[in-house]
Amino acid sequence: MRLIIAILLPFLVFFTIGRPIAGIICLILQVTLIGWLPAAIWAVYALGQYKTDRKIREALADRR
Repeated sequence: MRLIIAILLPFLVFFTIGRPIAGIICLILQVTLIGWLPAAIWAVYALGQYKTDRKIREALADRR
C-alpha cells in the first residue's frame, strides 16, 4: 500500500515513516511537474530503506 502512495503522492510516504521534514521538502519538490518524478523515486528509495532498517532492528532484537 505504501508503495502505491509513494508513486502517487510521494510526500505522504515520508509522513507515514516518521520523517516529516523530508516530507515537506518532498512536497516542495513535488509541486513542480518536473520535480514529481524525482520525488517519487526518492520516496520509493526511502521506503525501501525504512523496511530494511526495520528488519535489521528486529533481527538485532531477536539476538538479545
